[in-house]
Amino acid sequence: MTDIRGRLCVYNGGLLARGPERRILELAGWDVGTGVPEDGDHVGIWGRSATAWRGEAVAGWRDAPVVSIEDAFLRSVLPGRVRSEVPVGLSIDRTGVHFDGTEPSDLETLLRTSPLDDTQLLNRARAAIEQLKYWHLGKYSGFDPNLPVPDPGYVVVIDQTEGDAALQGAGRDEFAEMLVAAADEHPASDILIKSHPETVAGVRPGLFGSELGIDRARFLTEPVSPWTLFDGAVGVYTHSSTLGFEAIFAGHKPRVFGQPFYAGWGRTLDEVPTPRRGRELTRAQLFAAAMILYPTWYDPASDRLCEIEDVLAILAARARAWREDRAGYVGLGMRRWKRPFFKRAFGTVTPMKFTTSPRSASRKAAKTGRKVIAWGTSEAPKGALRVEDGFLRSRGLGADLVAPLSLSIDAKGNYFDPSTRTQLDDLIAESAHLPLAEIERARRLLARILQEGLTKYNMDEE
Repeated sequence: MTDIRGRLCVYNGGLLARGPERRILELAGWDVGTGVPEDGDHVGIWGRSATAWRGEAVAGWRDAPVVSIEDAFLRSVLPGRVRSEVPVGLSIDRTGVHFDGTEPSDLETLLRTSPLDDTQLLNRARAAIEQLKYWHLGKYSGFDPNLPVPDPGYVVVIDQTEGDAALQGAGRDEFAEMLVAAADEHPASDILIKSHPETVAGVRPGLFGSELGIDRARFLTEPVSPWTLFDGAVGVYTHSSTLGFEAIFAGHKPRVFGQPFYAGWGRTLDEVPTPRRGRELTRAQLFAAAMILYPTWYDPASDRLCEIEDVLAILAARARAWREDRAGYVGLGMRRWKRPFFKRAFGTVTPMKFTTSPRSASRKAAKTGRKVIAWGTSEAPKGALRVEDGFLRSRGLGADLVAPLSLSIDAKGNYFDPSTRTQLDDLIAESAHLPLAEIERARRLLARILQEGLTKYNMDEE
């Protein structure tokens, strides 16, 4: 919802700072500042944060409407408390806050009153759900889709962190009751307690203590994909986690012990009814309202507001980079002038190291757990990844020290070597199974390349 404009008075350092959240608000039409609100002004608060009372007090004093701001339901690869990363969207709510089921919100109003029957909108929702599954994305996407999960037949119980505003006063006792319910309803199944990534990172404790009291229950702290995890689950239990929302699109009807925004629409088994809702929605309708109509999405690369399709492409690229690069690399055969852009391309998660000797590269890789990436056809240890310029490289030649705008990295060989099957060969073979949205994206890219007359080096004599 970005149809509102005006002065937004805030009393939160994070919103006042010249950071991404403030930038998103400005692009959405808000004039962000501090001071005393006048007629027509609004007061902005960050959800139910520790500083929200300041804005609420000023709003009550001046009889000014409150705007509640929160992260959107897709945010970043890792939580902001774990790694600083520009968020890709906000929820900007003039009525309430989406996680408080005791009062209405803009999102609830959308879900309750919007027809949600537009064919194009629902097709967009279905395509976006397909992309989330294909790329293994969620609110946070710092997990490895290749990690195995236990054999099917287990129950997933989702932990949350202490201090999570979505708990609305719930604590360890309520989570213990949820665990008991899962055990009673599935007496023959193992129970996996999915830890929150902030808990795994040691940033905030979870609500389950180390002593669970049920032999069949254990913590799942490995960074497995929730999509893979949900595939093998026979039940999902949550209080109010966004992961419970994601479970719906993995085909589950989670049992919900709180009042999150996604409860009460026929897609959950609700322990705490919300009679104010009571409308039956399809998965596509729920997704369309919560993920397309409600959030304000942001493209940090081009500094503009965007649509969910853009955000999915951004997060897919970020997640892929994190998953492939988090172990780090030892660069072999890179000339010194090339090293800065290799660091920018492959060293944002874990800093790169460089060497000119294959033997030294092997030692450094073994010592630090990094992979070796070698330039072109240079001599390299067995198992080294090969890196080359991308197919849209630059305006000018590398021989003239023009830095590349793209690089290709291949774990199997050089893409130009016909004697070796490469990752590029595999990707081409697998492209028949790409989601339709990805095929359309490729068509748009090809049309743009042809329209602009782009080539690898973009030189007049090409």
